[in-house]
Parts: sequence; C-alpha cells; structure tokens
Amino acid sequence: MLLLILVFSMVDPAFASVCRNYDVYDGLRLHQQICILSINRSAKNYWEYRAAVSVDGVKRPVEVYNCRQRVKVQHDGTVLAFQQKDPGEMICSFFNSSGR
Repeated sequence: MLLLILVFSMVDPAFASVCRNYDVYDGLRLHQQICILSINRSAKNYWEYRAAVSVDGVKRPVEVYNCRQRVKVQHDGTVLAFQQKDPGEMICSFFNSSGR
C-alpha cells in the first residue's frame, strides 16, 4: 500500500492544452488542429496575449496576439492580420476578450 502511494505521489501533473479542430477549405477539404500550448495575458494591455500554439502538431514560436486590432506580432516583429481559422481567432474567441 505504501508503495502505491509513493508511485502516485511522484507522477508529474498532466499537461493539458486547449485544442480545436477546424475544417479548412482550400480547394480540398482539410482538417486542421490548433492547440494553445502556453498563454499569458498582458498586464498592461488586457486585450493582448503572448501565446505558443501548435498547428497540426507543429509548434510555433511565441507570438503576441492583439485581440483589439485583430493582428499578431511574430517573433521577428512582423505584424500580420488574423486569417480565417487563425490561432489568433481561437485565442480571442476562447478567452472572450473585450474590444471585439
């Protein structure tokens, strides 16, 4: 019994990510899975999130998602508008940011 308690007390906590599946139509019907791996809300600008996401299992670098202007700022400083089925759309809708 003691051994069983020790085994369960040493198990790492489960890491749960938030994932959504989308159907993307680009000539063909494709399935796409977007997962939020880590996310932090800006203390100064409550409508901004710094998040690492994966698309179809491929991890992307941390980007800043601006839910007010509907843009993301990539690691190199490039600013891109949200596209349809973009991870930014998922982040802003999931966390119900104001400014929509």
